[in-house]
Amino acid sequence: MADKPICQYVSPEGKKCSEIDMGSGYCFWHDNKFDKGGLELSQKLERYAKRGGLLQGLELKRANLEGLNLVNFENHHGYDLSYSNFYRANLKGAHLFNNTIKHASLMKADLREASLHCCNLESTNLLGIKLENTRIDNMELGEQLLQEQQAFEARRNRAKEDAEDLFLQSEEIYRLLRKGAENQGLFEMVGRFTYKELRMRHAQYPRFSKRHLISSFVDLLCGYGEKPENVIRFSLGMIITCAFCYFLFGVSFQDQIMQLDLDSSVSENVMALLNSFYFSVVTFTTLGYGDITPVGISRLIAAVEAFTGSFSLALFVVVFVKQMTR
Repeated sequence: MADKPICQYVSPEGKKCSEIDMGSGYCFWHDNKFDKGGLELSQKLERYAKRGGLLQGLELKRANLEGLNLVNFENHHGYDLSYSNFYRANLKGAHLFNNTIKHASLMKADLREASLHCCNLESTNLLGIKLENTRIDNMELGEQLLQEQQAFEARRNRAKEDAEDLFLQSEEIYRLLRKGAENQGLFEMVGRFTYKELRMRHAQYPRFSKRHLISSFVDLLCGYGEKPENVIRFSLGMIITCAFCYFLFGVSFQDQIMQLDLDSSVSENVMALLNSFYFSVVTFTTLGYGDITPVGISRLIAAVEAFTGSFSLALFVVVFVKQMTR
């Protein structure tokens, strides 16, 4: 008796399926032409996974996988569902703890009340997913979303309209993730997704437009209110820049002008520089001891630094308290 034909599917990682060919060249699980819409496949898929079937590249568009329990307690890395297609699949209440679902599609999948705890979703399409009451803590998304990667690639290729559309999709995905994290009380994730959401919106603004410049400044200053360390870096940068300006243009100390003087000794110039740093710190923090005073153009620099300093210190308190009270 002739051997039955085997499924021809080979994953991008070189793994081969050993299931029986249904006549199309592929098995039931890897045949993208077989309509699985509405089919209740939860138990069948669980049995397939337990007997060691290849879970990469599954074609399960619109399949009913409600209550699916796909947790592999015997494997530290869980099941590998990479390259699979779960477009519009019903995964409500599914248990997918610690599974790998990279380079896959969960587009418009229903994941309400499901568990994606510790799942790896790098380079997976998450557009339109439903995440109400979904457990998403410790979920790994990589540095960039799939659409985010594609958007930057389109920008490099000068495909402006494609890039804007992909950035818009990325913004929508981060918004969905942010709301899902808020519902779960995962406030650290909320901050991260909020920042990424606003970065994707920033990428859609025309370069050098007013909105683009304002958004860039706010990001540089405080990371859209999510990065207090940015306020510290900005403050240090302002202090150092102004200190060198005072060193170049001069400040008055005990009726003497301290500034860069090529005819003076190195030690005198170093002392003038240190005093300029001291004056810059005092001005930025608005302490104003009065022992050193600005002269000439240094007065304008001091006025700008004092205003910026009072604003930056207040901003740091606001951003820091926001982070701590989450």
